[in-house]
Amino acid sequence: MDAVRLSVLRAEVQGQLNKIEQVFATLEGRASEWAPDDVATVESVAYQVHNFYSAIEDLMKIVAKAFENSIADLSQWHTQLLNRMTLEIEGVRPALLTTETAALLDELRAFRHLFRHAYSATLDFYRVEQNVVKARQARPLLLRDVQAFLDVLKKSESRD
Repeated sequence: MDAVRLSVLRAEVQGQLNKIEQVFATLEGRASEWAPDDVATVESVAYQVHNFYSAIEDLMKIVAKAFENSIADLSQWHTQLLNRMTLEIEGVRPALLTTETAALLDELRAFRHLFRHAYSATLDFYRVEQNVVKARQARPLLLRDVQAFLDVLKKSESRD
């Protein structure tokens, strides 16, 4: 990847990380004082968990697009994109995520799917709470993985 495209990618990744951090701060704010019987707040927190994963998925799309990693099977593209980000593609790009991070994110992806498609169901406080915990666990792992990804790109740029 040439230096200009790499600089653009780094800027886009950093910009998306900033958005992820904003969503996470909102999530934490909403989850700071909620209770099982507060349906509106449970829904609001669930929406922020949904947004948190969606922002991370947008980060993965930025990386996939930069390296022309298209997903052929559109029926499973959310899962395939996540799985693809755990792969180091020799001569193309390093892995964006460790399998540990991807496993947590996959659980958040599944929750987001439920949130999007279970619009007639009442959200269970404890299920939402479990996903808040997963988001809290995933965030530092994601930040670590993305930094490692950028470090590898920087090293490869300095060798070119």
